[in-house]
Amino acid sequence: MTESHCSSTLELVASAHRRRPAPVMPAALDTLFHQLATCDDVDVASATEARIWDLWMYHPHHRAARHLDRASTEIATHCHDIAETRLSRLLRSAPDYCEAWHKRATLYYLQERDDESLDALHHVLELEPRHFGAICAVAEILLSKGDRDAAAFAFETALRFHPHLGEAQHRLLELQ
Repeated sequence: MTESHCSSTLELVASAHRRRPAPVMPAALDTLFHQLATCDDVDVASATEARIWDLWMYHPHHRAARHLDRASTEIATHCHDIAETRLSRLLRSAPDYCEAWHKRATLYYLQERDDESLDALHHVLELEPRHFGAICAVAEILLSKGDRDAAAFAFETALRFHPHLGEAQHRLLELQ
């Protein structure tokens, strides 16, 4: 993984609390993230997280949303070549579809294509700096490369947006 890939993506993680989401992101996310960060009830947090994911997955063009759903299924069923082609086409037609970038990052991560995954995660975080899933994915890549301090920082950042992320809490405890 190139140093510039890591440093520029870490800069996005570090500045996440100061940056606003891209205008294409639904305004309702602001309220949901406030609820998520301030609630003490795990069930409420879980329901709020589900609503956030629903909004991230949503696209006003139903065809784009269908392609993302299909790509998700293809990734889950290990049809990686088909998913990659579908996501590439989708991102050419909808380059501001944050969750399509995230699915692409997931696909590349599963294929151990860390530089490409990090590049896709960079796009996610440019569009949605609060994307706790993308921030955790950055942390996992950093951890796999042996950068424990940067990984811990990324997990801490994700937990500021979503304090109830059990896996991030667990990984952070392992790193401390």
